[in-house]
Amino acid sequence: MAELKLPRLPDRTPVKVTISISPDLHDALREYALAYMDAYGREEPIAELIPAMVSHFLESDRGFRRRRAPLAKT
Repeated sequence: MAELKLPRLPDRTPVKVTISISPDLHDALREYALAYMDAYGREEPIAELIPAMVSHFLESDRGFRRRRAPLAKT
């Protein structure tokens, strides 16, 4: 088989996760969605914002990235 520059694509099958949150957190998420709409002029459902928020949080957590780095090398 020929060598390709593009590596094999990772699994992109979505995984559904169901969580329960406090009413206060739900209110904060609704407020964030409104702030997002004000900032970008585009309404996004909370369910679409949450995965992006979690992903951004994990990417910005240096301690988590350091802990995870050795796992990525295997």
